[in-house]
Amino acid sequence: MRHGKKFNHLGRKTAHRKAMLANMACSLIEHKRINTTVAKAKALKQFVEPMITKSKQDTTHNRRIVMSRLRQKEAVAELFRDVAAKVADRPGGYTRIIKLGNRLGDNADMAMIELVDYNEIYNADKKPKKTTRRSRRGGSKPAAAPVVETKATNEEE
Repeated sequence: MRHGKKFNHLGRKTAHRKAMLANMACSLIEHKRINTTVAKAKALKQFVEPMITKSKQDTTHNRRIVMSRLRQKEAVAELFRDVAAKVADRPGGYTRIIKLGNRLGDNADMAMIELVDYNEIYNADKKPKKTTRRSRRGGSKPAAAPVVETKATNEEE
């Protein structure tokens, strides 16, 4: 039985998997989108989203936690400086996985994982949300346009 086995081991030993995910996370932070297999993209999403959440509060403790997992000073600096400012008002869901089809060589399912706030294509056509309009239940109907009467001119007299 597979009780409690949520983590995809990706066919690698622990050290290799952690190093690979750290390198992929640094590439994602640097380039804002990367192409990889669907399984690695899903594992990377679980790896990188808690670190983006930690970067929203720039404390020494959070920087040390993220640094211990990413292991690249430049990536940590960019995460806390640029990425955190862009995702500050987003309550999670910082990455998007888009399936691309199969790879030619081995027919593996490929996907593109990207940071949501850095995609201008998807965000360009989104209009800001308007406030919702509430219906008037049982209330009066809106008044019709007022009838304006004009005065007769002297010609009719």
